[in-house]
Amino acid sequence: MDHRDLTPTPPSRVLVTGGAGRLGRTVVAGLRERGHTVVSVDREPGDDPGSLVADLTDAAATEAVLADVRPEAVVHLAAIAVPFSAPEPVILQTNTMLAWTVLSAAVAAGVPKVVVASSPTVHGYGAPTGWVPASLPLDEESPARPWNAYSLSKLTAEHVMRTLVAQVGDRVRFAAFRPCFVIAPEEWHGALTQQGHTVAERLANPALSAPALFNYLDARDAASFVDALLAGLPDIPNGETFLVGADDALATAPLAELLPRFHPGTAAAAQALTGTAPAFANGKARRLLGWRPQHSWRTALVDAPRAAAGAVR
Repeated sequence: MDHRDLTPTPPSRVLVTGGAGRLGRTVVAGLRERGHTVVSVDREPGDDPGSLVADLTDAAATEAVLADVRPEAVVHLAAIAVPFSAPEPVILQTNTMLAWTVLSAAVAAGVPKVVVASSPTVHGYGAPTGWVPASLPLDEESPARPWNAYSLSKLTAEHVMRTLVAQVGDRVRFAAFRPCFVIAPEEWHGALTQQGHTVAERLANPALSAPALFNYLDARDAASFVDALLAGLPDIPNGETFLVGADDALATAPLAELLPRFHPGTAAAAQALTGTAPAFANGKARRLLGWRPQHSWRTALVDAPRAAAGAVR
């Protein structure tokens, strides 16, 4: 076992952008539980009484936040988080500008650790012209083939990170992570997910989870991953990217059976996804950081047996 999964991250002062969002709230809470001093910043006031409000597409406002907080790490989650939830040019411009403004301001402020949230959508599944992967599960070496403004903006955020690594080298330690479909703690109890359905509904009707390849990630596991990443940044290559997802698929049948029904041409690659295997591999995070997810829908979902029994086959 990697010793780092037994070693807590030294407490630090962390600025989380987008801290009022679905993922951000749990990451903020999780980092605080692990001893970090966390300051959340978002464009809208959240429930956190200590949070800051700022437009982080504004360079001067971003620089002012960093000067005020003086963080030892920045975790950049702020973005328009749902594809097609705004006009395509708005999504591309907003998310790209957020990445450039926040990351470059962190470098200028001398922040030693910077983490940026990307997305598994960079792999291009769901493209209107079709999508056939060379192999499954997808991992960090699988080709990036964005086909909409959201996925392009997330891949661009990774390129912003790599651009800054090329500029400053190891003076700032960077990493990006691609969190799978995030499920917040309250959603295991029936609250609506990001797409407007309950988890039980997504399990009962495979067509609802198929566009995301049945991937998911408990937000609490995202928080533990960020904590592990902050601890591991000095010891891994600079500018690494990680896929972060659950150990199983959000499905009641094997993906070898389900994926070809919704993604024509994937039958050969999907043969590897037997049992509960997911379409996204999280092995890199395990190898480099000693991290693995602790939550599964099978134990986290209230009345999971009934949801599984009611699934459409």
